[in-house]
Amino acid sequence: MHEGRDFLRAQVSNCVMQHKTLLESLEDHAKQAEDPAFRTLCERYIPRMQQHQQTLNAYRATLGEEGGQGLKGALGFVLGKAKDVADSLRTDDFLRVVEDIVMIRQAQDTFATFAAAGDRIGEPRLSEIGRTCETEHDQMQREFNALVQEMFVRQAKKSA
Repeated sequence: MHEGRDFLRAQVSNCVMQHKTLLESLEDHAKQAEDPAFRTLCERYIPRMQQHQQTLNAYRATLGEEGGQGLKGALGFVLGKAKDVADSLRTDDFLRVVEDIVMIRQAQDTFATFAAAGDRIGEPRLSEIGRTCETEHDQMQREFNALVQEMFVRQAKKSA
């Protein structure tokens, strides 16, 4: 297991890859969604998630970690392809929204950790990124949850 700066670099790199997967999912779902509310929600959050991705990439660079290199870059590519395959099997917007919610929650947890730990380890930029991104992912999660609940009700009422 990594320690010290190596640990910090590894965790930020992991976050960069996870967040990139979320961003790519939103971009894909904005194109694939049959439900107009789902498409609109994805489209609305893409610009903000792109900003987060740029912020994370820039912070990672300040830690001396180069983006997309070596094993980490290959792992990110493999994870992205696995997501593409899983997505191709999910032709239902409901399942796509659920998938996005899982990734949003994972990001929320990571950003909450960054917010709390950044102050404790003397990394104010990490803490700032964590607080900002956690707050914005919280809002996104609430909106995606409201949509999935609405979709659930719509689907359940069709057969009733």
